[in-house]
Amino acid sequence: MQQAEEIELDVQVQRSYEQREGLGTLYLVATPIGNLEDMTFRSVRVLKEVHCIAAEDTRQTRKLLTHFDIQTRLVSYHEHNKRASGPELVRMMREGQSIALVSDAGMPAISDPGYDLVRLAVEANVPVIPVPGANAALSALIVSGLPTERFLFAGFLPRDKKKLKDELERLGRVPATLIFYESPHRIVKTLEAMKETWTDAPVAVVRELTKRYEEIVRGTVTECLALLQTRETMGEYCLVVDRNGAESADSPGATGPWWAELTIGEHVERYERETGDRKEAMKRAAADRNVSKRDIYNALL
Repeated sequence: MQQAEEIELDVQVQRSYEQREGLGTLYLVATPIGNLEDMTFRSVRVLKEVHCIAAEDTRQTRKLLTHFDIQTRLVSYHEHNKRASGPELVRMMREGQSIALVSDAGMPAISDPGYDLVRLAVEANVPVIPVPGANAALSALIVSGLPTERFLFAGFLPRDKKKLKDELERLGRVPATLIFYESPHRIVKTLEAMKETWTDAPVAVVRELTKRYEEIVRGTVTECLALLQTRETMGEYCLVVDRNGAESADSPGATGPWWAELTIGEHVERYERETGDRKEAMKRAAADRNVSKRDIYNALL
């Protein structure tokens, strides 16, 4: 058999199981998002073995290290010092020192400056190894009761009202389950913006994951907004929104949402095929059409 001609490719191959002589390693170590029992044995071991730990908030991380009796040197790496500390950390790793990067909670490099350090390490050909663990976005997704086959993590939404509207209009056309992080003082405004921008959609409002007051509120955007407007909002939130039936009114040649030409029965059947749950299918069809579930039930009768 003729041997295939070798093609030179400009790719970088990292074999994590092979040690690179003279080089350190960047470990991305997950930390608990609330409950300290979610710390893994591997995470504790790695944090004890590395030369130093780079933390977003050293005061917060110090509490974690004290709890697990980890004596490793702690250094600061955050949004305001990353331009100076990032290259210095890479220099240390090129000289053979291994470093663990942690965020305040959860997986580092997600919605925090850790991404920049990873990029610098990759450019310097330093091995980057994940040490997985708790993550708020995925935890919220799997308890939401919404479709998990296709999802998009969108992080924090813009604060400016016009930019927020533009971003929601753009994301609203993505046929997937969308995941957002939100602060307690902005959660109501964000839900109001979603209600104004999108056709009402199924949503899960998840707060204080793994902590004492963990709570998951499931309903439509309108229903969850009405509830939150009657109470004090506290804790950090994850918003999970089902846009798998995202309307295509903004697509070229489209005249309305994807279900516009369907009867109510066909609309419900479409969702029932996706979810395997007729009650859930009726709930989603009602949200799309901005009517009550009873209206859908009566129409099917």
